[in-house]
Amino acid sequence: MDENGAAEWETAVLDGGPANGLRLRLIDRPNVLQVSCPCETENPAGEMGVAAVHIYRRDLRVKSELRYGFDGASP
Repeated sequence: MDENGAAEWETAVLDGGPANGLRLRLIDRPNVLQVSCPCETENPAGEMGVAAVHIYRRDLRVKSELRYGFDGASP
């Protein structure tokens, strides 16, 4: 928190998986991030959407930066 009591933003990097190298700004260092990617469907009406969900977990071993590693075992 800063001197005014507001939460501070931090830059994190995603390591591995479909979002490898992506940098994002976070507050409060969550333990898990969920990244979704829209998938094409063959629904002619376009009324339903489908997304692939990928899980990234905070890597506590890395001390030099805030890093999240791809968890390929998570659904």
